[in-house]
Amino acid sequence: MSEHLIAIAALVLVFLLATVFSAHMGVLALVAAFVIGTAVAGESADDIFGGFPGDLFVVLVGVTYLFALAKNNGTVDWLLHVTIRAVGGRIALIPWVMFVITALLTASGAVVPAAVGIIAPVALGFALRHRINPLMMGLLVINGAAAGGFSPISVYGTITNGVVSRNDLPVNPPVLFLCTFLFNALLCVAVFFLFGGKELVGRRIPVEGHSADGEEKPEGDGVSGTEGSGGAGGAGGGSSAGAGGGGAAVAIEPRASRAGPDSGADVALDPVRVLTLVGLACVIAGSVLFDLDVGMMALSVSAVLALVAPASAKGALDQCAWTTVLLVCGIVTFVSLMERMGTIEWLGDGVAGIDAPLLGALLICLIGAVVSAFASTTGILGALIPLAVPFLHDGHVSTLGMVIALALSSSVVDSSPFSTSGALVVANAPQEQRQTVFRRLMAWGMSMAVVAPVLSWGVFVLPL
Repeated sequence: MSEHLIAIAALVLVFLLATVFSAHMGVLALVAAFVIGTAVAGESADDIFGGFPGDLFVVLVGVTYLFALAKNNGTVDWLLHVTIRAVGGRIALIPWVMFVITALLTASGAVVPAAVGIIAPVALGFALRHRINPLMMGLLVINGAAAGGFSPISVYGTITNGVVSRNDLPVNPPVLFLCTFLFNALLCVAVFFLFGGKELVGRRIPVEGHSADGEEKPEGDGVSGTEGSGGAGGAGGGSSAGAGGGGAAVAIEPRASRAGPDSGADVALDPVRVLTLVGLACVIAGSVLFDLDVGMMALSVSAVLALVAPASAKGALDQCAWTTVLLVCGIVTFVSLMERMGTIEWLGDGVAGIDAPLLGALLICLIGAVVSAFASTTGILGALIPLAVPFLHDGHVSTLGMVIALALSSSVVDSSPFSTSGALVVANAPQEQRQTVFRRLMAWGMSMAVVAPVLSWGVFVLPL
């Protein structure tokens, strides 16, 4: 028991030191993993860093590098231009297009990080161009992935339904999918209006063949915008691309071509852009149809593009979010150590022994949310549902309600910047805004670690 408490205290200390002294949290987490692993768990350095998430590292680097190349060669501009034309230039619809596309990808079987990795760079590119709060855009992508994530053929849905079935409990895949989709959709409605969506209504980009009523003025070398009433982290107003609090104007230099994607200039397809689109299609098809690793596919496509068009590769590797990669991988390495030490299982066993079924159900949802904010949602779904089996068999708690609540608690917190989805949003945010987006996502993700379990428990467990 004492070693579990030491590990938990060390994790809390990492957060406090990083917050108070502005130290790099990833570095502190790696040091904590080395100290606790060596002095408390008795592990060697090889054992400790065996928990380093190499797959997550490759996903973050591969996806950000691929889209850096796509930005440099103008493919991202072309995609944004096509998207704008598809919605008639209505800016307010773009975040919802991103939500729907991401949901369709995960509902079709794409793993959540792959879907977010594919859509987030495009979505954040649009947010940069048109003074949309990047926090709002990122959250709609993340929650879109979670909304489609529990379809009967999706990864999350297959795992959840399989675990329930193996424990001889009743399962209802369509209801699970419908409830989780609606919950995430309603959450996105709140996100949309909390973080500036109302200000987007009526704003349009002039495109050929559509009315120019309420159109925006074409931007020149930069995109400037002014925050609305309240910052991105507040409960009341929206914000521009700055995602910061207050009312100061924010000037941003776009990282793509000087001719914006909405202008229609210099966004025609050329051989390099066609090859890039084919590569992106291969990444999507590989993850959805063949369950191939999205990070390795992204790196493979990037290597081909760098060889074919070396001019667009200049500076692309520098655009990878190395600071974010180190931060996320450091935290995940420490949490992996806690899992090997049995700290996570110790917490779960303690909750399972509670005599009050409803209270135990709430605590399991809370643990699932907190742990999933730093670790694999897939692993949490497979580990925590069996902990609820004893009192689910007793009939004191609705099986379907509990499964839905646990599914939501474990997946909504993917917005945490320590999860793969949240990290991808931070990594693809404009460089000058990454720290702000990181802090706001951390605040949102940690709040969801409390709000989502309580709300889902109150809606799906308590009344049933």
